[in-house]
Amino acid sequence: MLKISQNVSIPDDEIELSAIRAQGAGGQNVNKVSSAIHLRFDINASSLPDFYKQRLLNLRDHRISKEGVIVIKAQKFRTQEKNRGDALERLQKLIKGVAVIQKVRQPTRATRGSQERRLDSKALRGKTKTLRGRVSE
Repeated sequence: MLKISQNVSIPDDEIELSAIRAQGAGGQNVNKVSSAIHLRFDINASSLPDFYKQRLLNLRDHRISKEGVIVIKAQKFRTQEKNRGDALERLQKLIKGVAVIQKVRQPTRATRGSQERRLDSKALRGKTKTLRGRVSE
C-alpha cells in the first residue's frame, strides 16, 4: 500500500513492478542480474480520486503516456530492493506534487521611493561614465 496522504493511498495490485536489466557499465555481473525496476501505473484504472486523475492526465510530463500510464524506470542503485523503493518514492512524489494548488500571484507595484532611488542611482552612474570621457580645453 503506497500512502499518498491521510485519506488517499494506492493498493499494491494497481502498481505493476517488473525487474529488467540496467543500462550502462557494470562489469561481468551486469548481463546476469536484473536489478533495474520498471514501474507502470495506469491512472484511469486506478482507485485515485477524480481530482488526482484529472490533474495527472493534464500534466505535461514525459513519464505519462498518451494512454494515461505512468512509466518510471529506476536504475540508480545496484540492488533491486533499493531501485524498487526509489521507483515507488518517485511515483509518490509525482502524485503528491499534483495535489498542491499553486497560489495565484498578486501583482505588486514598486513604491515611489524605490523608483526615485533607482533613477537617482542611474543618473549618478551616468554622470560617472561621462566624466571618463576626453578632457576638453
